[in-house]
Amino acid sequence: MKISITVMAVVAFALVLAAVTVDGTKRKQKEGVMKPGDEKPLIGQKELATFAGGCFWCVEADLEKAEGVLSVVSGYTGGKEENPRYEDVARGLTGHRESVQVTYDNGRTSYETLLELFFRIMDPTDRGGQFVDRGFQYSPAVFTHNEKQKEAAERFLKKLAASGRFKKPLATEILPATVFYPAEEYHQGFFLKNPEHYKRYRTGSGRDAFIDTMWSDEPGQGDAKAFSKPEASVLKSVLSPMAFHVTQENGTEPPFQNEYWNFKEEGIYVDVVSGEPLFSSRDKFDSKTGWPSFIRPIEKDRVVEKKDRSHFMVRTEVRSARSDSHLGHVFDDGPAETGLRYCINSAALRFIPKDRLVDEGYGAYLELFRQDK
Repeated sequence: MKISITVMAVVAFALVLAAVTVDGTKRKQKEGVMKPGDEKPLIGQKELATFAGGCFWCVEADLEKAEGVLSVVSGYTGGKEENPRYEDVARGLTGHRESVQVTYDNGRTSYETLLELFFRIMDPTDRGGQFVDRGFQYSPAVFTHNEKQKEAAERFLKKLAASGRFKKPLATEILPATVFYPAEEYHQGFFLKNPEHYKRYRTGSGRDAFIDTMWSDEPGQGDAKAFSKPEASVLKSVLSPMAFHVTQENGTEPPFQNEYWNFKEEGIYVDVVSGEPLFSSRDKFDSKTGWPSFIRPIEKDRVVEKKDRSHFMVRTEVRSARSDSHLGHVFDDGPAETGLRYCINSAALRFIPKDRLVDEGYGAYLELFRQDK
């Protein structure tokens, strides 16, 4: 990854950012998060917490918002190599995990509160990585700085395991904190410096869909809070031109020239905008029309049907319930089982293979693929 900026931009950036020291590590305050003079007075003492939860861009972005957090630094920890580089860590060559180091005011928040926030923004059961990022370097861990933190983390994990919220066993390690190396400057505050890239990655990674599924019965955390449709300008930067045209402008893609019309892999199809589950491959059939067709949605309340009087005809339009994306139309010329044909644009969908459902937070839909169904 390379970032080229002009000399004037460097000067302007330097004027905005001020160097601070966190536990002996020099870092820069992130533009848009804290400027000189914005610091709140300490109520208690500064303490450190270190967490590994996959992509540090996402973990940093979510924990930055927490009350009592003074700063969050993205970096690498747990390995033996000194001064690791991103390129080597990302390839799993150094033994480090992508992680974040949080400096917080213990008079305004507690370590236990940070633990709860952290465990709500990642998958604590996945020892093989996090969402689309696979490998040890993305696996979850809590790095404790003292015996008190270790005991708190152990108590929390026992409580979470006993709650039954996760069907799979917890796989998050509790380890003593070692040397923490701040990541390269372009990674710090990435969600602010490169919002379009960050949102595109975050939407596609499956993290928010997982959080939304696992914590839908309680107030959400981070970017997975109750879905709020982004502005059109944001969607235009995140979606492909065809996906934007279809979902936001009620467009129609060409038949036989789209991604899923002849696609046969097992899995589910979710809304490309919000990630809400819409259709199952079990209900897909070849309608000979050149668009993916289904006999029913996964759950009826996932879609909304509306009368469409455009193009000098009357049809029934199908839209997603949460994001109000235009999906396609439904007709009454489908197979005998339902008599319906949900004719859907591929560009409005994202496919999740059956063997990725759990990893991407859709484990509840594995039931659809039982052999006896």
